[in-house]
Amino acid sequence: MAKDLKQMTDFLIGLGIDRIGHTDKTYLGHLVALYHMLRQQGLAEDVCRAGLFHSIYGTELFQGFTLPLERRGEVRALIGERAERLAYLNCAMNRPAFDRTVEQPDGPCVVLDRLTGQEVELTRADFDDLCRVHLYDWLEQVPRSQDWDYRRRGYRRTAEWLGAEAVRDHDRVFAPETAGAAHD
Repeated sequence: MAKDLKQMTDFLIGLGIDRIGHTDKTYLGHLVALYHMLRQQGLAEDVCRAGLFHSIYGTELFQGFTLPLERRGEVRALIGERAERLAYLNCAMNRPAFDRTVEQPDGPCVVLDRLTGQEVELTRADFDDLCRVHLYDWLEQVPRSQDWDYRRRGYRRTAEWLGAEAVRDHDRVFAPETAGAAHD
């Protein structure tokens, strides 16, 4: 596994990601921290790999680096088909549409691909793993970014979608901000 992580991080370093800033650390530092955060959750390796590559094609918010979509096959060969698909969907999803989906706990599990304009229906397991990558990406960086109000309800609803453990993680990360707001 360590060899695989080194191979994946070497690929990212080869793209220059280690020289790109991201929320008071390097973009590579954020990606690796998310990978380890997901591993600590006991998630499957493909979900952790999706986390490591969660914004490789850019997202609505992060455009500091965007690997051309023509290179998806190369990423897929490196991290696996499911991991690449989850990473792509995290990059391509329309965030307001995603937030509406997590407001509907009975489904369907649909993501709007902002790049193609197409709706993508996912199994509950795939949608849950996409939610995990998406939520923990934000939990890893929000204490540094201090952008506590960015999609606050959407992230909270995503945690609730995932259950009690995710809600506890969300609340633990947001606790310093909540305590600060109580003193203002």
